[in-house]
Amino acid sequence: MSSLTERKARLIVHGDRPYNAEPPLDRLRASFRTPVEDFYVRTHGDLPDLDEATWRLSVDGGTGRALELSLSDLRARFPEITVTATMQCAGNRRADMRAVAPVSGDPWDAGAIGTADWTGVRLGDVLRAAGVAENEGLHVAFESHDTVEGHPYGASIPLAKAMAPETLLAFAMNGEALLAEHGFPVRAVVPGFAGVRSPKWLRRLTVQDHPSDNPIQAGDYKLYPADVTAETADPANGHTIDTMPLNAAICEPARGAILKPGGNRIRGYAVSGDRTVVRVDVSGNGGRSWVQAELERDVEAPFAWTFWSTSLDLPPGEHELAVRAWDEAGQTQPALPDETWNHKGYLCACWHRVRVYVT
Repeated sequence: MSSLTERKARLIVHGDRPYNAEPPLDRLRASFRTPVEDFYVRTHGDLPDLDEATWRLSVDGGTGRALELSLSDLRARFPEITVTATMQCAGNRRADMRAVAPVSGDPWDAGAIGTADWTGVRLGDVLRAAGVAENEGLHVAFESHDTVEGHPYGASIPLAKAMAPETLLAFAMNGEALLAEHGFPVRAVVPGFAGVRSPKWLRRLTVQDHPSDNPIQAGDYKLYPADVTAETADPANGHTIDTMPLNAAICEPARGAILKPGGNRIRGYAVSGDRTVVRVDVSGNGGRSWVQAELERDVEAPFAWTFWSTSLDLPPGEHELAVRAWDEAGQTQPALPDETWNHKGYLCACWHRVRVYVT
């Protein structure tokens, strides 16, 4: 496997400490399962240097049956399963919101997303071994080895999602042990939820009657109305981001591409947190008219993205390509980033637009 420095050189790096990077969109679209070297990286602190042999996960189910598990314990005590799922940052496509007005956070294009075969054990199996029974109103709080502004990284998910069969404690990605930047030796994988709810470098799980009070959970990753500013934002009034919205992006051609007149192949992805994408429309004239794209999905992977492609007959001149997806509830995307703009730049899910030139 290549070194971290070599892997960084493959990506568009938005920050080195903390390390945040995304792949070029044409490489992202090249494979339904994203190669680990092309998978986006989102960190909030430094990368922990952990030893697989000494790593332990403590689990407190709140019933007096606390567990301490090594990686070999996880492998030996629980069935190993693989789930194909898309992971996506809540800030994916933030750059489109920045074009409306300033927002905080890294200027992600549409590459803060990827799909992998995640291998591990079901989080629910581990929790049941700790004496946890499904109970509405409970939460599973994660604590990790990385630190953010002096605090261990922490987040939580509702117990019902933790017990869901797709939610994992993963130790492998596309058949190989996790890389350091992707959470070695063990991370959570919570399909359909924002990536922030899938903490890396885990060290502790706690079942409790309230969400985590860690700043990442209690203060960050909240969705606010457009009239709320960084100065007036009250986390108690912000919507906690869990399930990700319907979204779609054009991966090929790239912004500013020079194309030839006639038929041009347009390709990209569409994704919905917990619903099926049933249709993708593509426009060559900014949304005045549409054609329906062909869809490519893995029917056995309901939490994975849908690939789409179509051909547009483009005459000479400047063209604004646009894409919008539809889900099984008949919902589609807003046309403009202005409609969902927020000062954090979260959940940009408007039509994705790419301007190209045909000569």
